[in-house]
Amino acid sequence: MLPEVFLARMKTQLGDEYEDFLKSLERPRAVALRFNPLKGPRPSLPFTGEGVPWEPNGFYYDPESRPGLHVYHEAGVYYLQEASAMAPVSLLDPQPGERICDLCAAPGGKTTQIAGRMRGEGFLLCNEIHPGRAKILSRNIERMAVGNALVTGEHPANLAKRFRGFFDRVLVDAPCSGEGMFRKEEAAVTDWSQETVQMCARRQGEILYSAAQMVRPGGRLVYSTCTFAPEEDEGVVAEFLAAHPEFEPEKVEAPWFAPGENGSYRMWPHKLLGEGHFAAVLRKTGEEEADAEPSKGDGLPKQWLSFAEEMGIQLPEGKAVQFGSSLFWAPADMPEIARLKVLRPGLELGTVKKDRFEPAHALALWLTDCGNLQRYDADSAEMKAYLHGDVVPSQRRGWCLVCAGGYSIGWGKGDGTVLKNHYPKGLRR
Repeated sequence: MLPEVFLARMKTQLGDEYEDFLKSLERPRAVALRFNPLKGPRPSLPFTGEGVPWEPNGFYYDPESRPGLHVYHEAGVYYLQEASAMAPVSLLDPQPGERICDLCAAPGGKTTQIAGRMRGEGFLLCNEIHPGRAKILSRNIERMAVGNALVTGEHPANLAKRFRGFFDRVLVDAPCSGEGMFRKEEAAVTDWSQETVQMCARRQGEILYSAAQMVRPGGRLVYSTCTFAPEEDEGVVAEFLAAHPEFEPEKVEAPWFAPGENGSYRMWPHKLLGEGHFAAVLRKTGEEEADAEPSKGDGLPKQWLSFAEEMGIQLPEGKAVQFGSSLFWAPADMPEIARLKVLRPGLELGTVKKDRFEPAHALALWLTDCGNLQRYDADSAEMKAYLHGDVVPSQRRGWCLVCAGGYSIGWGKGDGTVLKNHYPKGLRR
Protein backbone atom coordinates (compact mmCIF):
# COMPACT_ATOMS: atom_id res chain seq x y z
CA MET A 1 0.00 0.00 0.00
CA LEU A 2 1.37 3.39 -1.02
CA PRO A 3 1.27 6.20 1.59
CA GLU A 4 -1.95 8.24 1.42
CA VAL A 5 -0.05 11.53 1.68
CA PHE A 6 2.06 10.49 -1.30
CA LEU A 7 -0.98 9.49 -3.38
CA ALA A 8 -2.79 12.75 -2.61
CA ARG A 9 0.21 14.76 -3.72
CA MET A 10 0.67 12.73 -6.90
CA LYS A 11 -3.00 13.24 -7.81
CA THR A 12 -2.50 16.99 -7.57
CA GLN A 13 0.85 16.79 -9.33
CA LEU A 14 -0.33 14.69 -12.29
CA GLY A 15 -3.96 15.70 -12.76
CA ASP A 16 -5.48 13.78 -15.69
CA GLU A 17 -2.43 11.49 -15.87
CA TYR A 18 -2.84 10.22 -12.32
CA GLU A 19 -4.80 7.05 -13.22
CA ASP A 20 -2.29 6.14 -15.92
CA PHE A 21 0.49 6.60 -13.37
CA LEU A 22 -1.23 4.23 -10.90
CA LYS A 23 -1.77 1.60 -13.59
CA SER A 24 1.92 1.76 -14.56
CA LEU A 25 2.90 0.84 -11.00
CA GLU A 26 0.85 -2.36 -11.26
CA ARG A 27 2.59 -3.53 -14.43
CA PRO A 28 5.66 -5.79 -14.25
CA ARG A 29 8.68 -3.54 -14.29
CA ALA A 30 11.02 -3.48 -17.27
CA VAL A 31 14.58 -4.62 -16.58
CA ALA A 32 17.65 -3.55 -18.51
CA LEU A 33 21.40 -3.93 -18.80
CA ARG A 34 24.12 -1.81 -20.32
CA PHE A 35 26.98 -3.26 -22.37
CA ASN A 36 30.49 -2.11 -21.55
CA PRO A 37 32.40 -0.71 -24.56
CA LEU A 38 35.66 -0.91 -22.57
CA LYS A 39 35.53 -4.71 -22.96
CA GLY A 40 35.39 -4.65 -26.74
CA PRO A 41 32.66 -5.49 -29.29
CA ARG A 42 29.18 -6.15 -27.93
CA PRO A 43 28.24 -9.85 -27.90
CA SER A 44 24.98 -11.20 -29.27
CA LEU A 45 23.02 -12.65 -26.36
CA PRO A 46 19.68 -14.47 -26.64
CA PHE A 47 18.14 -12.77 -23.60
CA THR A 48 18.55 -9.15 -24.75
CA GLY A 49 15.79 -7.46 -26.68
CA GLU A 50 14.74 -3.90 -27.50
CA GLY A 51 17.29 -1.13 -27.04
CA VAL A 52 16.96 1.62 -24.43
CA PRO A 53 16.29 4.72 -26.60
CA TRP A 54 18.48 7.16 -24.64
CA GLU A 55 21.51 4.88 -24.13
CA PRO A 56 23.17 3.28 -27.19
CA ASN A 57 24.61 0.45 -25.09
CA GLY A 58 21.42 -0.15 -23.07
CA PHE A 59 19.04 -3.05 -23.75
CA TYR A 60 15.98 -4.49 -22.05
CA TYR A 61 16.22 -8.16 -21.21
CA ASP A 62 14.04 -11.11 -20.27
CA PRO A 63 13.88 -11.12 -16.44
CA GLU A 64 13.62 -14.91 -16.43
CA SER A 65 17.11 -15.18 -17.98
CA ARG A 66 18.99 -14.03 -14.83
CA PRO A 67 21.95 -12.45 -16.67
CA GLY A 68 23.64 -11.67 -13.34
CA LEU A 69 24.63 -15.35 -13.21
CA HIS A 70 26.22 -15.39 -16.67
CA VAL A 71 30.00 -15.51 -16.96
CA TYR A 72 29.94 -12.30 -19.03
CA HIS A 73 28.60 -10.43 -16.01
CA GLU A 74 31.65 -11.53 -14.01
CA ALA A 75 33.89 -10.47 -16.90
CA GLY A 76 32.41 -6.95 -16.86
CA VAL A 77 30.85 -7.26 -20.29
CA TYR A 78 27.65 -5.63 -19.02
CA TYR A 79 26.15 -3.94 -15.97
CA LEU A 80 22.59 -4.55 -14.78
CA GLN A 81 21.07 -1.07 -14.63
CA GLU A 82 17.52 0.21 -14.55
CA ALA A 83 16.70 1.98 -17.83
CA SER A 84 15.61 5.35 -16.41
CA ALA A 85 18.75 5.41 -14.27
CA MET A 86 20.72 5.60 -17.54
CA ALA A 87 19.10 8.95 -18.38
CA PRO A 88 21.19 11.35 -16.24
CA VAL A 89 24.46 10.28 -17.87
CA SER A 90 22.82 10.64 -21.27
CA LEU A 91 22.05 14.24 -20.28
CA LEU A 92 25.53 14.75 -18.83
CA ASP A 93 26.98 13.66 -22.21
CA PRO A 94 30.56 12.89 -21.07
CA GLN A 95 33.28 12.95 -23.72
CA PRO A 96 36.68 11.21 -24.02
CA GLY A 97 39.54 13.24 -22.59
CA GLU A 98 37.44 15.33 -20.19
CA ARG A 99 37.69 15.72 -16.41
CA ILE A 100 34.46 14.36 -14.93
CA CYS A 101 33.17 13.87 -11.37
CA ASP A 102 30.40 11.58 -10.15
CA LEU A 103 29.92 12.99 -6.67
CA CYS A 104 27.46 10.42 -5.21
CA ALA A 105 28.62 7.41 -7.17
CA ALA A 106 27.78 4.13 -5.37
CA PRO A 107 27.05 1.46 -6.36
CA GLY A 108 28.62 2.47 -9.68
CA GLY A 109 25.98 2.22 -12.41
CA LYS A 110 26.26 5.82 -13.55
CA THR A 111 30.02 5.96 -12.93
CA THR A 112 30.70 2.96 -15.17
CA GLN A 113 28.30 4.39 -17.76
CA ILE A 114 30.34 7.61 -17.73
CA ALA A 115 33.57 5.61 -17.99
CA GLY A 116 32.27 3.73 -21.01
CA ARG A 117 31.57 7.00 -22.79
CA MET A 118 35.02 8.34 -21.88
CA ARG A 119 36.63 5.33 -23.61
CA GLY A 120 39.48 5.28 -21.10
CA GLU A 121 40.57 8.83 -21.93
CA GLY A 122 40.57 11.66 -19.37
CA PHE A 123 40.13 11.70 -15.61
CA LEU A 124 37.12 10.39 -13.69
CA LEU A 125 36.62 11.05 -9.98
CA CYS A 126 33.93 8.87 -8.41
CA ASN A 127 33.08 9.49 -4.78
CA GLU A 128 30.92 7.86 -2.11
CA ILE A 129 30.89 9.11 1.47
CA HIS A 130 29.57 5.88 3.08
CA PRO A 131 32.48 3.41 3.54
CA GLY A 132 30.54 0.21 2.84
CA ARG A 133 28.99 1.59 -0.34
CA ALA A 134 32.35 3.03 -1.40
CA LYS A 135 33.84 -0.48 -1.31
CA ILE A 136 31.03 -1.75 -3.57
CA LEU A 137 31.71 1.16 -5.92
CA SER A 138 35.41 0.30 -6.03
CA ARG A 139 34.65 -3.36 -6.81
CA ASN A 140 32.35 -2.38 -9.68
CA ILE A 141 34.99 -0.02 -11.07
CA GLU A 142 37.35 -3.00 -11.14
CA ARG A 143 34.82 -5.43 -12.65
CA MET A 144 33.89 -3.00 -15.42
CA ALA A 145 37.53 -2.53 -16.50
CA VAL A 146 37.71 1.19 -15.67
CA GLY A 147 41.32 2.30 -15.62
CA ASN A 148 41.10 6.10 -15.46
CA ALA A 149 39.12 6.52 -12.22
CA LEU A 150 40.05 7.78 -8.78
CA VAL A 151 37.69 6.31 -6.17
CA THR A 152 37.32 8.38 -2.99
CA GLY A 153 35.24 8.21 0.19
CA GLU A 154 35.09 11.92 1.02
CA HIS A 155 32.52 14.45 2.15
CA PRO A 156 31.61 16.57 -0.91
CA ALA A 157 32.68 19.74 0.92
CA ASN A 158 36.23 18.39 1.26
CA LEU A 159 36.41 17.62 -2.44
CA ALA A 160 35.10 21.10 -3.28
CA LYS A 161 38.05 22.63 -1.43
CA ARG A 162 40.53 20.50 -3.37
CA PHE A 163 39.04 20.64 -6.88
CA ARG A 164 37.73 24.16 -7.31
CA GLY A 165 36.76 24.83 -10.94
CA PHE A 166 38.49 21.61 -12.01
CA PHE A 167 35.85 19.48 -13.77
CA ASP A 168 34.28 19.79 -17.22
CA ARG A 169 31.19 17.91 -16.03
CA VAL A 170 29.84 16.99 -12.61
CA LEU A 171 27.00 14.57 -11.89
CA VAL A 172 25.09 14.76 -8.60
CA ASP A 173 22.82 11.71 -8.43
CA ALA A 174 21.68 12.74 -4.97
CA PRO A 175 20.43 10.54 -2.13
CA CYS A 176 16.65 11.00 -2.10
CA SER A 177 13.37 9.70 -0.70
CA GLY A 178 13.24 7.08 -3.47
CA GLU A 179 9.65 7.50 -4.64
CA GLY A 180 10.62 6.41 -8.14
CA MET A 181 11.68 3.06 -6.71
CA PHE A 182 8.33 2.25 -5.02
CA ARG A 183 7.53 -0.41 -7.61
CA LYS A 184 11.05 -1.87 -7.44
CA GLU A 185 11.83 -1.84 -3.71
CA GLU A 186 9.33 -2.41 -0.89
CA ALA A 187 11.73 -0.77 1.58
CA ALA A 188 11.39 2.49 -0.34
CA VAL A 189 7.68 2.52 0.56
CA THR A 190 8.05 1.58 4.22
CA ASP A 191 10.88 4.10 4.79
CA TRP A 192 9.06 7.00 3.14
CA SER A 193 7.63 9.97 5.02
CA GLN A 194 7.07 13.66 4.34
CA GLU A 195 9.77 14.39 6.92
CA THR A 196 12.18 12.27 4.89
CA VAL A 197 11.37 14.32 1.80
CA GLN A 198 12.19 17.55 3.64
CA MET A 199 15.38 16.12 5.11
CA CYS A 200 16.54 14.90 1.71
CA ALA A 201 15.87 18.29 0.12
CA ARG A 202 18.10 20.02 2.67
CA ARG A 203 20.90 17.50 2.15
CA GLN A 204 20.60 17.71 -1.63
CA GLY A 205 21.01 21.49 -1.49
CA GLU A 206 24.20 21.08 0.54
CA ILE A 207 25.65 18.58 -1.93
CA LEU A 208 24.82 20.83 -4.87
CA TYR A 209 26.57 23.74 -3.14
CA SER A 210 29.79 21.67 -3.05
CA ALA A 211 29.32 20.42 -6.62
CA ALA A 212 28.95 23.99 -7.92
CA GLN A 213 32.45 24.88 -6.74
CA MET A 214 33.96 21.93 -8.65
CA VAL A 215 32.57 22.80 -12.10
CA ARG A 216 34.79 24.86 -14.38
CA PRO A 217 33.29 27.92 -16.09
CA GLY A 218 31.57 26.66 -19.21
CA GLY A 219 31.16 23.24 -17.64
CA ARG A 220 27.97 21.23 -17.15
CA LEU A 221 26.32 20.19 -13.87
CA VAL A 222 23.58 17.53 -13.91
CA TYR A 223 21.46 17.04 -10.80
CA SER A 224 19.31 13.90 -10.62
CA THR A 225 17.12 11.94 -8.22
CA CYS A 226 14.88 8.86 -8.34
CA THR A 227 11.97 10.62 -6.67
CA PHE A 228 8.83 12.47 -7.80
CA ALA A 229 8.77 14.97 -4.92
CA PRO A 230 8.87 18.57 -6.22
CA GLU A 231 10.59 19.64 -2.99
CA GLU A 232 13.56 17.41 -3.89
CA ASP A 233 13.47 18.08 -7.61
CA GLU A 234 12.31 21.40 -9.07
CA GLY A 235 12.39 23.01 -5.62
CA VAL A 236 16.05 22.15 -4.99
CA VAL A 237 17.03 23.34 -8.47
CA ALA A 238 15.13 26.63 -8.12
CA GLU A 239 16.77 27.36 -4.75
CA PHE A 240 20.16 26.48 -6.15
CA LEU A 241 19.80 28.79 -9.16
CA ALA A 242 18.57 31.64 -6.96
CA ALA A 243 21.71 31.29 -4.83
CA HIS A 244 24.11 30.67 -7.74
CA PRO A 245 23.67 33.25 -10.50
CA GLU A 246 26.77 31.86 -12.22
CA PHE A 247 24.65 28.87 -13.28
CA GLU A 248 21.88 28.85 -15.86
CA PRO A 249 19.52 26.16 -17.17
CA GLU A 250 20.70 24.41 -20.31
CA LYS A 251 18.38 22.87 -22.86
CA VAL A 252 19.63 19.65 -24.43
CA GLU A 253 18.27 17.24 -27.02
CA ALA A 254 16.18 14.77 -25.01
CA PRO A 255 12.97 13.86 -26.87
CA TRP A 256 12.31 10.81 -24.66
CA PHE A 257 11.76 12.77 -21.44
CA ALA A 258 9.14 15.23 -20.24
CA PRO A 259 10.74 18.72 -20.11
CA GLY A 260 10.07 21.09 -17.21
CA GLU A 261 11.32 24.37 -15.84
CA ASN A 262 14.97 25.34 -15.21
CA GLY A 263 16.51 22.77 -17.54
CA SER A 264 14.71 19.86 -15.87
CA TYR A 265 13.45 16.58 -17.30
CA ARG A 266 11.22 13.89 -15.82
CA MET A 267 11.10 10.18 -16.56
CA TRP A 268 7.56 9.03 -15.75
CA PRO A 269 6.85 5.28 -15.50
CA HIS A 270 3.57 5.70 -17.40
CA LYS A 271 5.36 7.37 -20.33
CA LEU A 272 8.36 5.10 -20.87
CA LEU A 273 9.77 1.66 -20.02
CA GLY A 274 11.46 2.49 -16.75
CA GLU A 275 11.05 3.72 -13.20
CA GLY A 276 10.67 7.31 -12.02
CA HIS A 277 13.62 9.68 -12.37
CA PHE A 278 14.32 13.41 -12.46
CA ALA A 279 17.27 15.37 -13.85
CA ALA A 280 18.20 18.99 -14.44
CA VAL A 281 20.98 20.23 -16.73
CA LEU A 282 22.81 23.41 -15.71
CA ARG A 283 25.69 25.35 -17.30
CA LYS A 284 28.26 27.40 -15.38
CA THR A 285 29.26 30.82 -16.69
CA GLY A 286 32.10 33.13 -15.60
CA GLU A 287 35.89 33.21 -15.74
CA GLU A 288 38.35 30.32 -15.53
CA GLU A 289 39.24 29.46 -11.93
CA ALA A 290 40.75 25.96 -11.95
CA ASP A 291 42.57 25.29 -8.71
CA ALA A 292 43.97 21.79 -8.11
CA GLU A 293 47.55 20.86 -7.39
CA PRO A 294 48.96 18.39 -9.95
CA SER A 295 50.27 15.10 -8.60
CA LYS A 296 53.66 13.60 -9.26
CA GLY A 297 54.04 10.03 -10.40
CA ASP A 298 56.45 7.39 -9.17
CA GLY A 299 58.84 5.52 -11.39
CA LEU A 300 57.81 2.14 -12.80
CA PRO A 301 59.82 -0.63 -11.09
CA LYS A 302 61.94 -3.02 -13.12
CA GLN A 303 59.76 -5.96 -12.03
CA TRP A 304 56.76 -4.39 -13.79
CA LEU A 305 58.78 -3.41 -16.85
CA SER A 306 59.99 -6.98 -17.23
CA PHE A 307 56.47 -8.42 -16.78
CA ALA A 308 54.91 -5.92 -19.21
CA GLU A 309 57.52 -6.64 -21.87
CA GLU A 310 57.06 -10.37 -21.52
CA MET A 311 53.25 -10.08 -21.74
CA GLY A 312 53.19 -7.40 -24.46
CA ILE A 313 51.28 -4.91 -22.28
CA GLN A 314 51.27 -1.24 -23.22
CA LEU A 315 49.82 1.31 -20.80
CA PRO A 316 48.08 4.51 -21.92
CA GLU A 317 49.37 7.93 -20.96
CA GLY A 318 49.51 8.20 -17.17
CA LYS A 319 51.72 7.92 -14.12
CA ALA A 320 52.69 5.24 -11.62
CA VAL A 321 51.42 5.48 -8.04
CA GLN A 322 52.62 3.23 -5.23
CA PHE A 323 49.60 2.81 -2.94
CA GLY A 324 50.23 0.57 0.01
CA SER A 325 51.78 -2.63 -1.30
CA SER A 326 50.14 -2.24 -4.72
CA LEU A 327 51.28 -0.47 -7.86
CA PHE A 328 48.63 1.59 -9.68
CA TRP A 329 48.60 3.39 -13.03
CA ALA A 330 46.84 6.73 -12.59
CA PRO A 331 45.35 9.03 -15.24
CA ALA A 332 47.73 11.75 -16.42
CA ASP A 333 45.27 14.44 -15.25
CA MET A 334 44.94 13.09 -11.72
CA PRO A 335 45.68 15.89 -9.22
CA GLU A 336 47.34 15.56 -5.82
CA ILE A 337 45.52 13.01 -3.61
CA ALA A 338 47.46 13.33 -0.35
CA ARG A 339 45.18 13.54 2.72
CA LEU A 340 42.16 12.28 0.78
CA LYS A 341 40.31 9.06 1.64
CA VAL A 342 41.30 7.08 -1.45
CA LEU A 343 40.14 3.55 -2.21
CA ARG A 344 41.51 3.20 -5.74
CA PRO A 345 43.89 5.69 -7.46
CA GLY A 346 43.53 4.43 -11.02
CA LEU A 347 44.19 0.99 -12.50
CA GLU A 348 45.71 -1.55 -10.13
CA LEU A 349 48.62 -3.21 -11.92
CA GLY A 350 49.70 -5.58 -9.17
CA THR A 351 52.22 -6.13 -6.40
CA VAL A 352 55.99 -5.72 -6.65
CA LYS A 353 57.83 -8.60 -5.04
CA LYS A 354 61.59 -8.79 -4.46
CA ASP A 355 62.33 -10.66 -7.67
CA ARG A 356 59.02 -10.74 -9.54
CA PHE A 357 55.71 -9.04 -10.28
CA GLU A 358 52.28 -10.39 -9.23
CA PRO A 359 49.59 -9.02 -11.56
CA ALA A 360 46.29 -7.77 -10.11
CA HIS A 361 42.83 -9.06 -11.03
CA ALA A 362 41.94 -5.50 -12.08
CA LEU A 363 44.68 -5.58 -14.72
CA ALA A 364 43.33 -8.83 -16.15
CA LEU A 365 39.83 -7.38 -16.50
CA TRP A 366 41.20 -4.16 -18.05
CA LEU A 367 43.25 -5.95 -20.72
CA THR A 368 41.56 -6.90 -23.97
CA ASP A 369 44.64 -8.68 -25.32
CA CYS A 370 48.18 -9.64 -24.35
CA GLY A 371 51.00 -11.88 -25.46
CA ASN A 372 49.86 -15.01 -23.60
CA LEU A 373 46.14 -15.81 -23.84
CA GLN A 374 44.09 -18.87 -22.91
CA ARG A 375 40.55 -18.78 -24.30
CA TYR A 376 37.76 -21.07 -23.18
CA ASP A 377 34.21 -21.01 -24.46
CA ALA A 378 32.01 -19.00 -22.11
CA ASP A 379 29.77 -21.98 -21.34
CA SER A 380 32.51 -24.64 -21.36
CA ALA A 381 33.37 -27.07 -18.57
CA GLU A 382 36.82 -25.50 -18.41
CA MET A 383 35.39 -22.04 -17.74
CA LYS A 384 33.07 -23.39 -15.05
CA ALA A 385 36.03 -25.09 -13.42
CA TYR A 386 38.08 -21.90 -13.62
CA LEU A 387 35.36 -19.83 -11.95
CA HIS A 388 35.17 -22.51 -9.26
CA GLY A 389 38.88 -22.06 -8.53
CA ASP A 390 40.09 -25.36 -10.00
CA VAL A 391 43.14 -25.96 -12.15
CA VAL A 392 42.28 -26.14 -15.85
CA PRO A 393 44.02 -27.81 -18.81
CA SER A 394 46.33 -25.61 -20.87
CA GLN A 395 49.57 -25.87 -22.81
CA ARG A 396 50.51 -22.30 -21.82
CA ARG A 397 53.49 -21.52 -19.63
CA GLY A 398 53.92 -18.65 -17.19
CA TRP A 399 51.38 -15.93 -16.51
CA CYS A 400 48.42 -16.26 -18.82
CA LEU A 401 45.35 -14.07 -19.39
CA VAL A 402 42.25 -16.27 -19.20
CA CYS A 403 39.33 -15.29 -21.43
CA ALA A 404 35.69 -16.35 -21.41
CA GLY A 405 34.89 -16.39 -25.09
CA GLY A 406 36.51 -13.20 -26.30
CA TYR A 407 36.54 -11.39 -22.93
CA SER A 408 39.27 -11.34 -20.30
CA ILE A 409 38.22 -12.56 -16.87
CA GLY A 410 41.33 -13.37 -14.80
CA TRP A 411 44.83 -14.79 -14.52
CA GLY A 412 46.27 -18.26 -14.55
CA LYS A 413 49.84 -19.53 -14.39
CA GLY A 414 50.74 -22.44 -16.62
CA ASP A 415 53.32 -25.22 -16.49
CA GLY A 416 52.63 -26.52 -20.01
CA THR A 417 49.94 -28.96 -18.84
CA VAL A 418 47.55 -27.06 -16.55
CA LEU A 419 46.92 -23.53 -15.37
CA LYS A 420 47.22 -22.82 -11.66
CA ASN A 421 44.12 -20.82 -10.85
CA HIS A 422 44.53 -17.15 -9.81
CA TYR A 423 40.86 -16.18 -9.95
CA PRO A 424 40.17 -14.28 -6.68
CA LYS A 425 38.87 -16.57 -3.93
CA GLY A 426 36.13 -14.11 -2.97
CA LEU A 427 34.64 -14.30 -6.49
CA ARG A 428 34.72 -18.06 -6.97
CA ARG A 429 31.47 -19.97 -7.36
